[in-house]
Amino acid sequence: MKIDLSLDFGVGVDIGAAVAAERSGYDALWLAETRHDPLISAGMIAARTERITIGTSVFVAFARNPMTTAVAANDLQLYSEGRFLLGLGSQIKAHITRRFSMPWSEPARRMEEYIQALRAIWDAWATGAELDFQGEFYTHTLMTPMFDPGTNPHGNPPILIAGVGPQMTRVAGAVADGFLPHAVSTERYLRAVTLPTLAAARAGVGKDLTGFEISGVPFIVTGATEEAMIDAAAMARKQVAFYASTPAYRTILELHGWAALGEELTILSKRREWDEMARLIDDDMLGEIAIVAEPQNVAKLVIDRYGDLFTRVTPYPLGMPDPELWTPIVEDLRSLSDATTLHPEAPR
Repeated sequence: MKIDLSLDFGVGVDIGAAVAAERSGYDALWLAETRHDPLISAGMIAARTERITIGTSVFVAFARNPMTTAVAANDLQLYSEGRFLLGLGSQIKAHITRRFSMPWSEPARRMEEYIQALRAIWDAWATGAELDFQGEFYTHTLMTPMFDPGTNPHGNPPILIAGVGPQMTRVAGAVADGFLPHAVSTERYLRAVTLPTLAAARAGVGKDLTGFEISGVPFIVTGATEEAMIDAAAMARKQVAFYASTPAYRTILELHGWAALGEELTILSKRREWDEMARLIDDDMLGEIAIVAEPQNVAKLVIDRYGDLFTRVTPYPLGMPDPELWTPIVEDLRSLSDATTLHPEAPR
């Protein structure tokens, strides 16, 4: 299992942090699309690093058409010399229609076609074949020599799809190279729903999970003191409550018998009663979603839960992690992950 790092560029691009992460031995850096464009950050990081993989988690697919994404991802794969991972997400309807002013419908079907269009565009560049993609949502039938970058010597970047529900998970298994489960996905949900859905989708297209990435982002609640643990848990409750209020994640809640709580959280979120929402996340629920442990026990619990499920893991510490606290946790993760055996249905 590879050990990755998520860089928060919400307040600006810190290239120094990316360089330091490479020196520290992290396998990949993941960039989110929040206040800044992750592809610009990825390009800047690629120019200053040599080994580390650079991925988006996530790049909002439906805010662009497949051609614009194909061009940008192809360039990043070229400039990084094959170190780019294209992690795509659908976002939710309100953001796509109201923030990006783009169409929204049938997100799982649209994402499947989006990936098919990306691959058709890349194939046209690689083979010189005529571009003739005509789908339900996207049509790409024009590619002249002036706009054709030709074959990428590093191949196409792997595509990973973010998802929670069975429909988007199936799409990832059928047409993508990997899956990005949400941080609120519990171990029980991953084993009961996510993994079987991915395996069935791969089998449906004549493939298995060999080489298929599952990149997890577990919440970590820890601290050097009892007070620090309490503060981290408080932050985690707010984060979990926020996500659990989103109907798109309701399938996880339903599996655990938390559906009514999800509905209550949705109502409270519309009233912006954030503190009250956090109070509804009890210790049992928090413990199912997050790793809650003292620092010396964090790595073992991560491996016990996810070591046979994830091909790569990006621990998500709640609060500002102290390097003196966090570095030994990462070192323990690296050591323990070397001895893990993948679940029979997990990627190999």
